[in-house]
Amino acid sequence: MSSAPLLEVRDLKKYFPIRKGLLSRTVGHVKALDGISFDVSAGEVLGLVGESGCGKTTAGRCILQLTEPTSGSVRFEGRELVGLPRRELRSLRQRMQIVFQDPYSSLNPRLTVGSILREAITTHKLASGRAADERVADLLAKVGLSPSHAARYPHEFSGGQRQRIGIARALAVNPRLIVADEPVSALDVSIQAQVVNLLRDLQRELGLTYIFVAHDLSVVKHISDRVAVMYLGTIAELAGSAELYANPRHPYTVSLLSAIPIPDPDRRRNRIVLRGDVPSPANPPSGCRFHTRCYMAQPLCSEQVPLLREVAPGHWSACHFTEAVAGK
Repeated sequence: MSSAPLLEVRDLKKYFPIRKGLLSRTVGHVKALDGISFDVSAGEVLGLVGESGCGKTTAGRCILQLTEPTSGSVRFEGRELVGLPRRELRSLRQRMQIVFQDPYSSLNPRLTVGSILREAITTHKLASGRAADERVADLLAKVGLSPSHAARYPHEFSGGQRQRIGIARALAVNPRLIVADEPVSALDVSIQAQVVNLLRDLQRELGLTYIFVAHDLSVVKHISDRVAVMYLGTIAELAGSAELYANPRHPYTVSLLSAIPIPDPDRRRNRIVLRGDVPSPANPPSGCRFHTRCYMAQPLCSEQVPLLREVAPGHWSACHFTEAVAGK
């Protein structure tokens, strides 16, 4: 009998109200998340990918309850988080952490690195005094920095080093789940691989579980066990990483993969250029949300919402014509 997933997300929605007029009346909603569901097993890395504005960052924040969901369920270690009182939720913060996208604004410039890390340790009463100092030194060593860096301030470090400090801060409280919100998108390409490799090494060493949010599919392929492709607040496709990259079953995924550069000047990929702009999440298209840009769109696509269905073992796709996608 298989054990229960570490994280269970069911029909998660987040609608942001649109207010206008002197009375700030609600005239509509931005449907940032519109009913996503998935599980994450302990020790797994789930990649969340998609274009900007698809809702992947909102999904990560709603899972951690940093943003309050409109509706849906988030169960962590079997415990429902949505609607949990703040005091009880705070006690769970130790088990769930986040690594933010911007390594510059996510660290307090008035505190030394040692104080930033020590604050997390002492807040959750994990250590104090010399034991806390030793914990800080150990954390810095784990992320490839020197214990002597504890006395420095964030502005004295490069972007890559700051992101390592952000990772150390997330590790300080011994979490089980870390949401990595585009942790390398603000870094130089030469540094991105180092940080991704560090995250992967830490995941294996400490048995961590990641939700890795990104828009760069080549980065996600390197670190993820499974990948969920999001489009306009919904999940278009979900599969194991190797399976999704080798055998995509949704036209949107096929289009995204066709844009990945091939590091070989003698090879060329058949690029599929998406037509038009991403529709507004405040007024999404009827039926399949991707049909306005899809190269395979049929009349049915604008009339009926496709269900996210299992088209192969562990491979889910929300497309009416997913069998035709597989044949291409």
